[in-house]
Amino acid sequence: MFAIDKIDAGDKGEFYKQLNDYLTGLLEEEGYWLAALSNAAALLYTLLPDINWAGFYLYREGGLMLGPFQGKPACTRIALGKGVCGTAAATGQIQLVEDVNLFPGHIVCDPSSRSEIVIPIVKGNRLIGVLDIDSPYKARFDRQDAKGLSEFVEILNRYIDWPYEFK
Repeated sequence: MFAIDKIDAGDKGEFYKQLNDYLTGLLEEEGYWLAALSNAAALLYTLLPDINWAGFYLYREGGLMLGPFQGKPACTRIALGKGVCGTAAATGQIQLVEDVNLFPGHIVCDPSSRSEIVIPIVKGNRLIGVLDIDSPYKARFDRQDAKGLSEFVEILNRYIDWPYEFK
C-alpha cells in the first residue's frame, strides 16, 4: 500500500518536489499506462489545493479522448485546436489561463471552473496527450505551477511505456 500525507502548499517549490517524489514512488511500483495515469490523477486531485478537476486527455484518432481523471464527468472528445486542451495539444505549449471565460473557444465541461492549466505530454516528437487541471478560483495557477507540473509530466514520460495507440 502506498501512503500519502498532505503536503504544505505554502512553498510551491517544496510542494512540487514532494508531489513529484510521490509520483515517482507510485510509478516505480507500476508503470502500466492506465494504472499510472489513474494514480497520477488521484494524486493531483488529493494533494493539489483549490482544484475541482485533474486528469488526462490522450491523443487518439486525430483528436483528444478523455483518459483517467478525478472530478465531475467531462467532455469525452476534444478536437485539436479547440478549447484550452485542444490548443495546448495543437501548439505544444503550456496553456496557463487565469480566467477561462476570457479564453476564446473555451469548452465548458464544469461551469464552476474559473481557471485552468494544461500541460502537453510529448515524448520524442509525438503528442501523447495533455494533463488538464481546473480550479473554481480565477488566477489559481502561475509559472511555478507550470514548472512543477511540467516536471510531473516528465516523470510520467520517464516511467510509462506509452502504447502505440497514443503515439
